[in-house]
Amino acid sequence: MADGEVGDLSADQTEKLLQFQDLTGIEDIQRCREILQRHNWDIEVAVQDTFNEREGAPSVFTPPQRQDPRLPPMNLQPSDQRVFTIQGRRPEGFFQWSYFLLLLPFRFLYSTIADIFRFAYRLVRPDPRRIVTDPVGDVVSFIHVFEEQFGTAHPTFYQGTYSQALNDAKRELRFLCVYLHGDDHQDTPTFCRETLGSTEVIDFINSTMLFWACNVNSPEGYRVSQALKEYTYPFIALIVLRDNKMTVVLRIEGPISGPDLIGRLTRVMEDNEPSLVAARADRDERTFNQTLRQQQDEAYRESLRADQEKERKKREEKEEKERVAQLARNEELENQRLLEERERQKEDLKTGIPAEPPSDDPEAIRILLKLPSGTRLERRFRKSQSLKYLYYFVFCHAECPDDFHIVTNFPRKQLPCQPDDANPEPPTFEEVGLGKSEMLFVQDNEA
Repeated sequence: MADGEVGDLSADQTEKLLQFQDLTGIEDIQRCREILQRHNWDIEVAVQDTFNEREGAPSVFTPPQRQDPRLPPMNLQPSDQRVFTIQGRRPEGFFQWSYFLLLLPFRFLYSTIADIFRFAYRLVRPDPRRIVTDPVGDVVSFIHVFEEQFGTAHPTFYQGTYSQALNDAKRELRFLCVYLHGDDHQDTPTFCRETLGSTEVIDFINSTMLFWACNVNSPEGYRVSQALKEYTYPFIALIVLRDNKMTVVLRIEGPISGPDLIGRLTRVMEDNEPSLVAARADRDERTFNQTLRQQQDEAYRESLRADQEKERKKREEKEEKERVAQLARNEELENQRLLEERERQKEDLKTGIPAEPPSDDPEAIRILLKLPSGTRLERRFRKSQSLKYLYYFVFCHAECPDDFHIVTNFPRKQLPCQPDDANPEPPTFEEVGLGKSEMLFVQDNEA
């Protein structure tokens, strides 16, 4: 495939182009593209239309130009079609010939008058058989009347329209035997009772083919009669798929015995069996190619899903790492902010601590503090000052923990020196009973 032939197509159009080429077997890729473009890239319609063109059927893409769209076009007269016209049984002996010659003028006169009457009647009223309103009903009605007149011993009739029988035979790659019933013909009763009622004929037809029949005096039967153009009755046609077209390969006109019918059907079926074998092989190949393409498409989609899943996991892992890193950065920034805020707070508190009184001040109280690190601090305060200044002094020291409390050694008790909403102004040194010199301990609340 040349790059220029698909270079301007999307991935979906390229996929449809390759699938269409695979299904139809058309080697010219440019022709495949033109067909798909003509059908707006609808691959189902394009494939069906291509097959219809091969069979001589109307396009499914444009409205069919047919007077009777339910009867698909067929090859009615192939070059190798077998045609058997069988004459009725001839009179034998003097009495039979005398009886035949005696009735001949009356039969001629009756048929002539009947034809003239029918012709005149059709001039006044159109033939009702030309208007088909219930084709399935015509077939079912024929089967019912046939069984009333000739019994239920007959091949299995296809209970559907002629078009449905053709489509089923084509889809199932089977032979289709068509029987047109002329109830006015003199040989019809004998043929129905002795030939179609034969056990051998019934078994043969039921095991090898579909069997469709209808009365030519009904609209559906008349329609098929006009399509097959039979000349006399009983009429048998054998139809089979050949060269992608339903083809009439055998025509039998006139009365025929059961063994003779089986023999002629068998010979024609053997001659045309290679066509069905080739059609089955071609269909199997198309089915295999389609299945293979579906499996390849599924494998590609599965691989694509796996790649997308891997990409999704990588993206999620990357996003998780970025989230964790961002949280760490935020935590570090928050700690830095708190540290800076704490340093500013210490600087502010330092300026608020009153000056240390002299040692000979009668109000002075000497406090010795031992930090958790072992460091000892010493400072003098006034008895009348609040314990909050003791808290500020310890809090502002570099070695002091951030969260702490101060206790006495004996008796052991915690001093309420930290100001808060419940205790905005802690008691004084004197109020808590501290003497001139005290040893206090700073304890870490987070230790």
